[in-house]
Amino acid sequence: AVASMVSELGEYYGHEKVCGVACDITDPVALQGLWDCANEAFGGVDIWINNAGMSIERKPLWEQSDEALQGMVATNLTGAMFGSKVAIQNMLEQGSGQVWNTEGFGSDGATQTGMVAYGSTKRAVRYMQKGLRKDTADTPVQICTVSPGIVVTELLMGDYDLTSEQWEKSKKIFNILGDEVQTVTPWLAEHILATDKSGARVAWLTRRKAFGRFMTAAFNKRDLFATVEGA
Repeated sequence: AVASMVSELGEYYGHEKVCGVACDITDPVALQGLWDCANEAFGGVDIWINNAGMSIERKPLWEQSDEALQGMVATNLTGAMFGSKVAIQNMLEQGSGQVWNTEGFGSDGATQTGMVAYGSTKRAVRYMQKGLRKDTADTPVQICTVSPGIVVTELLMGDYDLTSEQWEKSKKIFNILGDEVQTVTPWLAEHILATDKSGARVAWLTRRKAFGRFMTAAFNKRDLFATVEGA
């Protein structure tokens, strides 16, 4: 899958501008291999984004399987720690760089039923970011945060039974506050590239934007899931 995507992007951007390697973010050796791939291709890494994440079915913690919980923590939290560690070690050696970690539901302390595991990992990531900024304060490495908001992906929809009443209720909110990948990604990339200080936070769905969406929802009907649900 990685090779196929590298080939596709290479055709569009130029093969000399794209590289890729499969990476298990819970494996520090694999993460170092990812760094080495980029370093060999481009002579260094300016921006490293820990964006890999997973969700599990929305239900009470005591009904989750041990394997699901272990996988969630290993990916969303341990993976972010290992990724940050590998990136910072190499950036200290090269003398510069930014490490970005991705916020999600629960980062700000918000809670919902069935979201204990996911929210806990994202809350922990925010704590990690604060600690990393202190640890790197006297170094050339910058620690930043990206918050994509509600984006229509498999990660979002994988939490729900799409035939359930719960999904119908959630979908109404997602259609107000959510956006598609092709809308959010270019904006995030532009603002990440423009960041030049540690502690920066690039957020797509701000409180002001969310408030505006709700105020205009009656006049701005959207269905972000029509294509996906009909597939």
